[in-house]
Amino acid sequence: MDIEVRRSKRKTMTIEVTEEAKVLVRAPHRMPLSEIQRFVNEKSDWIEKHVQKMLEKQQEVLEVERLTTEQIRALAKQALEVIPERAAYYAEIIGVSYGRITIRNQKTRWGSCSGKGNLNFNCLLMLTPPEVLDYVVVHELCHRKEMNHSKRFWNEVEKVLPDYWERRKWLKENGGRIIEGVIQ
Repeated sequence: MDIEVRRSKRKTMTIEVTEEAKVLVRAPHRMPLSEIQRFVNEKSDWIEKHVQKMLEKQQEVLEVERLTTEQIRALAKQALEVIPERAAYYAEIIGVSYGRITIRNQKTRWGSCSGKGNLNFNCLLMLTPPEVLDYVVVHELCHRKEMNHSKRFWNEVEKVLPDYWERRKWLKENGGRIIEGVIQ
């Protein structure tokens, strides 16, 4: 196993397994190499488990089937039918209005809300579970009350979706794979 050691002014040692499945040990400048090796040996099970996890993650990314332009267009058409309906439903519950709704194929965002109240949504939301799509819609509509991510903002989201954090977690854990399916 190839292990990189980075020394710095730190007082403790840490081990990190990078997204490339490389093992990185951060250690104090004066830490003897024998002490670093002992630490790595003690943590070998943890290291092996996390290296395996990263290798599996890399394989998943390689196996993602790229979406065709036609498939993306079909998702955008579907989103134009579904998302405005969900936005209207939740806007009434939240007690807000909004301007125009635009559907895009975005590489980094699931949705956004402009200062003028216009809403933008990623067509790839159609590949997420309905409760995740609803979370993104509610998230953007709550920006009509709070144009930030303050505690007050999250309280507004929670009023409508008490389990929003589970939906948000799903998006963080799975959203990258969905976006990887977009033609680069």
